Amino acid sequence: MNEQAVVFPAEGEELLGILHHGAPGATRGVLVVVGGPQYRVGSHRQFVLLARHLAGAGVPVFRFDYRGMGDAGGAARDFSDVGADIAAAIDAFQQHRPDLREVVLWGLCDAASAGLAHAWQDPRVSGLVLLNPWVRTDEGLARAQLKGYYLQRLFSRDLWSGLVRGRIHPVRSLRALLGTLGTALARGDRHETAEAATNAPAGQGTDPLRSLPLPERMAAGWRRFDGPILLILSGDDLTAAEFRDATRRMSAWRGLLEEARVTIRELDAANHTFSRAEWRDQVADWTREWVAETARG
Repeated sequence: MNEQAVVFPAEGEELLGILHHGAPGATRGVLVVVGGPQYRVGSHRQFVLLARHLAGAGVPVFRFDYRGMGDAGGAARDFSDVGADIAAAIDAFQQHRPDLREVVLWGLCDAASAGLAHAWQDPRVSGLVLLNPWVRTDEGLARAQLKGYYLQRLFSRDLWSGLVRGRIHPVRSLRALLGTLGTALARGDRHETAEAATNAPAGQGTDPLRSLPLPERMAAGWRRFDGPILLILSGDDLTAAEFRDATRRMSAWRGLLEEARVTIRELDAANHTFSRAEWRDQVADWTREWVAETARG
């Protein structure tokens, strides 16, 4: 295995990455962005296995810890504040692989959202692989719970058996249901629209989309990024269900998933982190095929 540890700076802190070299002279590579809270290995070693699979097919891969996670220095931060870390990782990736002209960002959950927030601002990013993107709001979570949990429970034998035998408290359960229903039906204030923010000029060191509610911010970042996108969704995952609901319901997302540059793959049985080997292998195969097919040449 041709793998190399790389220490590189990001705003005065040291970060650690692992470079999987792939084929000599390769011009397109994959940067694995880590979701939180975890580090560069990934759940079930998914990022390691993905990187080795891609590198074995000739694709260089760089996976790293952003500040405050794993072996990186600095204070912990969430996905909305890792743009400088991603930019520094691309710097290090290209420094060690100077032939790279294209970098694909690959991210699961809030790392997918971090990639969407960063990609349109960085011309070095040529593509995005987004797995179960994080677009959570209280309303969106409540709607997904109503569809994915309460509706299933209504037809569950365990529910009715529990009510009859007294294991489930009907008043307490009804209160929980009504509370979730109220949250799902609530309408948050929308003082800005994604369309307006999409056309706003970027300021010095500022993201004009940052003040938007998260689903609209992700939609605006999607619109601003003009490269190809591979979207992979799990069937047995609340986060993926929230994303599906947001993209179907919100006008900011209208038409975005139907664009010709977007490839959608779904694993109906898979959970959020693709924890089984066959799911991880399928994701790796889809990624490898898509990286090859969408290269600029």
